[in-house]
Amino acid sequence: MKILVVIDSFKGCITSNEANMAAADGIKAADRLAEVTAVNVSDGGEGWLTAWQDACGGRLVRENAVDALLRPVTGEYIIDGSRAVIEIARVCGLAQLSRDELQPVRASSYGVGLLVADAVKRGCRNIIVGLGGSATSDCGVGMLKALVDSFAPDGTIDDAAILKEVTFTIATDVENPLCGDRGAAYVFAPQKGASPSEVEQIERRAVRFAKVSANHFGYDRQRMAGAGAAGGLGYAFMQYLNATRVSGAELLLDAAGFDEMLQGTSIVITGEGRADRQTLMGKLPFAILHRCKRRNVPVALLAGQVADRTQLIDAGFSRVECINPPTLSYDDAMLPDTAVENIRETVMGIINDL
Repeated sequence: MKILVVIDSFKGCITSNEANMAAADGIKAADRLAEVTAVNVSDGGEGWLTAWQDACGGRLVRENAVDALLRPVTGEYIIDGSRAVIEIARVCGLAQLSRDELQPVRASSYGVGLLVADAVKRGCRNIIVGLGGSATSDCGVGMLKALVDSFAPDGTIDDAAILKEVTFTIATDVENPLCGDRGAAYVFAPQKGASPSEVEQIERRAVRFAKVSANHFGYDRQRMAGAGAAGGLGYAFMQYLNATRVSGAELLLDAAGFDEMLQGTSIVITGEGRADRQTLMGKLPFAILHRCKRRNVPVALLAGQVADRTQLIDAGFSRVECINPPTLSYDDAMLPDTAVENIRETVMGIINDL
């Protein structure tokens, strides 16, 4: 059998590569003759940089930056010719903060701006930014301030003329607008530690910023799909830097040559931390399913938590498997060693059934 393993990270637990290797071990344990290909993937959040470099290469650049609380960190991004690829989770990501450190009202995207500025100074004129996994809800104000400080310290973002030479692409599968019930504050801020009163504060701040920005430019992009990504960073990139939004999953699958890999494949194994009806709203496993259905390749879906199983099966997944037994506690399920072993055992079962 030829088996393709394309599992997203189990956020806060294991990376895409770790999940893929666990699945590959399970396959080999069940069928030592199987031909296994593993592809690291990301929808633009955690793991975006690693997945992109695996697919396309490029040189890893390290530069001084700051995290979401403005503490010094070493930022990393990829340069490939005149193109730069940035993962915001590496500078202002949730994974960099402990639960006690979460401060969604204060958290800043300034570090993202430092990396963008560094890439521009190094001659990059095509910048792809993976949006996801951020600890921020500042509508990208911090990022914009870093760009002003770097290119127009005595002026405004309008005076940073060099930015007009740069083409920006934001990679995200989040389609939420900036404000409102489906916006950055109400949907994502609670995941970043915001209390109900802080959610309201963040929403008011976003509404005010969007109004000021629309008055300044004469157009308003707050309702565009993806404006609410990464606490409103998507809005700042689209409104101020004319960024184009693309699906992170689709962009990466194209870059990796995923469709060509499907030739002769017996089954694809994908997965994510939690699988439910939201999986069918453009998340990475659904993007994989869509491509596999065109070539009649079955897709097995793994997850640490599973809900809406019937809908997932009806959408076309051949198997939907929760890797964790129902008696396992959440804290134990989040242990990396436990997740790796449970993926291995689950995949062994799938291959044995085949």
